[in-house]
Amino acid sequence: MAFFPTVAAAIDAYTGLSPAAFFTILALMFGVYRLVSSLFVYPDDAAAEKSSPPPAPPSMEAFVPPVPVQVGDITLEELRAYDGSDPKKPLLMAIKGQVYDVSMGRLFYGPGGPYAFFSGKETSRALALMSFDPSDINGNLEDLNEAELEVLHDWEEKFKEKYVKVGQIVPENLEVGDDNESSDQIKGNQDE
Repeated sequence: MAFFPTVAAAIDAYTGLSPAAFFTILALMFGVYRLVSSLFVYPDDAAAEKSSPPPAPPSMEAFVPPVPVQVGDITLEELRAYDGSDPKKPLLMAIKGQVYDVSMGRLFYGPGGPYAFFSGKETSRALALMSFDPSDINGNLEDLNEAELEVLHDWEEKFKEKYVKVGQIVPENLEVGDDNESSDQIKGNQDE
């Protein structure tokens, strides 16, 4: 209850007005402000603001990612085309020779995203080392220690859970129709 006498004393001390006169003047100033500001709004704009319904919320269809396209056997050169530079193509990236569609994570892996430089590439070494160095964005697992390989395994499991596997990396010089030779060469290259 001591609040009102304090406010009344402050109003009297600073303005020389009674609280009733002060609040009456304040209300009149607010009314004049509203009147003057309404003069600068075109009637069409005011009517449009009042009559236009609020925008409809986006449909859930906008949030449904496209169905992943299976690419099957793909070379590193072909994988580069899926780096997000063409918005009509999915975003792909490879871990341990397995290609994943990361289009669902476009904010991260798409152009301008924090991990955009991983898209369209084999990223095993960079993930194992937790490195953003462009020279580490490749599939070379030589000289990695057990802890780094464990980190890579964790990343691989996360990608398996979150993204769809759509293909696998094959060597550049391999003919796709050569099944027996292709599986032997892929196994041989992954062991090296």
